[in-house]
Amino acid sequence: MKLPARRSTARPATRPAARSARLAALLAAVLAVTAACAPQTSGGSASGKDEKTGTLRVWLFQEVDNRPKEQVVETVLADFEKAHEGADVTVEYIPVESRAQRVKAAFNDPESAPDVIEYGNTDTAGYVEDGGLADVTAEFRAWKEAKDTDPTARQSVTVDGRVYGAPYFVGVRALYYRTDLFEELGLDVPRTLEELAATAKAIRAARPGLYGLAVGGAYTYGAMPFLWAHGGDLATGKGGSYASALDTPAARKGIEAYTSLFGDANCPAAKCAGMGGNDTVTAFASGKAGMAIGGDFSHQAMEAGEVKGKYAVVPLPGVKPGSIAPAFAGGNNIGVLKSTSHRTLAVDLMKRLASKKAQSALFDAMGFLPTFTDVRQRAAAREPFVKPFVETLAAGTRFVPVSPAWAQIDSSLVLPTMFQEIVSGRKDVAAASTDAARKMNDAFGSAG
Repeated sequence: MKLPARRSTARPATRPAARSARLAALLAAVLAVTAACAPQTSGGSASGKDEKTGTLRVWLFQEVDNRPKEQVVETVLADFEKAHEGADVTVEYIPVESRAQRVKAAFNDPESAPDVIEYGNTDTAGYVEDGGLADVTAEFRAWKEAKDTDPTARQSVTVDGRVYGAPYFVGVRALYYRTDLFEELGLDVPRTLEELAATAKAIRAARPGLYGLAVGGAYTYGAMPFLWAHGGDLATGKGGSYASALDTPAARKGIEAYTSLFGDANCPAAKCAGMGGNDTVTAFASGKAGMAIGGDFSHQAMEAGEVKGKYAVVPLPGVKPGSIAPAFAGGNNIGVLKSTSHRTLAVDLMKRLASKKAQSALFDAMGFLPTFTDVRQRAAAREPFVKPFVETLAAGTRFVPVSPAWAQIDSSLVLPTMFQEIVSGRKDVAAASTDAARKMNDAFGSAG
């Protein structure tokens, strides 16, 4: 008999299966301590089975307003359960901030682990290194819809040529600007990064109480387009052979272009050096900046702010007129855990959650950009605000090094520290980028 689906909480603690799972996990932990040689993470399936019935557990990220997302997921699960007699699904929505601890614990304890998870696309390489994600290369290549996946989104689920999930949605950044202010001051929309800097200074000179372009020393993903547009890169190589490229001439040109925006002529270092992406978006939304680099996911904040009806968005320009600076392709993926005892069902659920139908519904509900190029184009036709972000994606996006070392580099604030050292005057671009490159290379080396 099919069990009723519960989609917002885990299984009740009174279930015998749950008690047995906890007992098994406790026994496994005791044995591991006794042997003193247990691996850090699980290296394979907990049971070696591929059960076609039973309960699948799913972890998805909790959004600020989660109900619209839940409604999209409920529809997917209803179709899944109709297609698989004897199978049901429970969903737990977990905080993004605590995902690292929760997922690591799940990798270590297959008995309590979910079958399917949502994860950040910069986490892929680390999770593969930990042995937690299942290799779904064959299933992904056989999936008809996969052919329309954006190349950068496909890269975000790929490590050393193998696929470890399905892209769920993508997020990119573009240039928000105040239409009323530009009209009052007779300014043209910048066509190059050089014009962007000049326009920012013109706004600041005319309106000293405003930032011309809100920038942040801790805004890593807002700074990267400057580096990439000047021909630089974060690192070169692949897999276990990455080497930092921050200390190359091209990268230093990009770093100089970004850090030159800090100062009294645009965004004073004393206030802006510590600002992150949310801070710059908030500054613009509250009417304290003439321009800002924000994401498609920033749209709701702008509409709720003081600038509602007084702003527009264009792709962030590149070095040459008419070019678009490469943007970081953020977003999330859906993956199957290697420890699942329901592999076939879990892979099917992964594909359904990340399908064209589901991504289209998720865009309508949450504004998250689809990873399928055809679905994204249809979304842009329905919602004009999406157009500059779609143009940015079409121009070519970039991604962080697909290495487990990136999590360490990111969490240890290597890039923000470099930017802040420069804008504070403690180091010049050459010295700061050299030190940052060394830290990156130490991380790459320790990751193997």
